[in-house]
Amino acid sequence: MTDIWPIVHEDRRALADDLDHLSTEQWQRPTLCTNWTVHDVLAHLVSAAKMTPPKFFTRFAAAGFNFDKFAAKQVAAEGAAGPEATLSAFRAARSRETSPPGPKETWLGEAFVHGEDIRRALGITHQYPLPYVTRVITLYAHSNAIIGGKTRVGGLTLTASDTNFSIGAGPEVNGPAVSLMLAASGRKSALSELSGPGVQILATRP
Repeated sequence: MTDIWPIVHEDRRALADDLDHLSTEQWQRPTLCTNWTVHDVLAHLVSAAKMTPPKFFTRFAAAGFNFDKFAAKQVAAEGAAGPEATLSAFRAARSRETSPPGPKETWLGEAFVHGEDIRRALGITHQYPLPYVTRVITLYAHSNAIIGGKTRVGGLTLTASDTNFSIGAGPEVNGPAVSLMLAASGRKSALSELSGPGVQILATRP
C-alpha cells in the first residue's frame, strides 16, 4: 500500500465514467464542498492532477498566499471551456502522477473526498478501497493542513464499523470508514451516518 497512484488512477477513471452524459442541471448541482458545483469540483480535481510543486508555489504566491483565492482561480481556469471540456481534460489527466507538495495520503483524500462530494450530489454510490480510506482518516487525524482535521477530531475515537480500524482517544464516533473520512474533512452531512457519544461533540466543531 505504499504507492497510491494506481488507486488514484482507478478512482479517476471510475469518476469520469460516472460523469458521462450529465445534464446541464446535474453539472450545476451544489456539492458537499461549500459553494462548489459538480463542475467546479471536477475542475478542481483537474487542477490538482496537473499541478506540480513549482507551479503551486508560484500560483499560491500570486494569490497572496490565500488558499481559497488560489483554489478559486484554478477552478475558474480549468472550467472555463465548460463541463464537457473539463471532463475530457480530467480523462486526459487520469494517469498523471504530479501533485502539489504534501503527503501522498493528501492526494488519496482529494480523490476520495471530492469524489464523494460529486457522487452524493448526483445520487451515485461508489465503493472505495477501505485500507486506503483509513490511511486518509489517519492523515486527517494527525494534520491540520488545509482542512483542519486534527483539531476537528481531536479528543475523539474514530472507529470504523466496516473494517478493522480505530484511531484516537476519547468519546467514540462509530460508522462506515467513508463517513468517518468525510466527517473528519468537515462534511457535516456525514454525521447522520455516524453514532456514538462523540458525534454530538463533532457536530459542534467547524
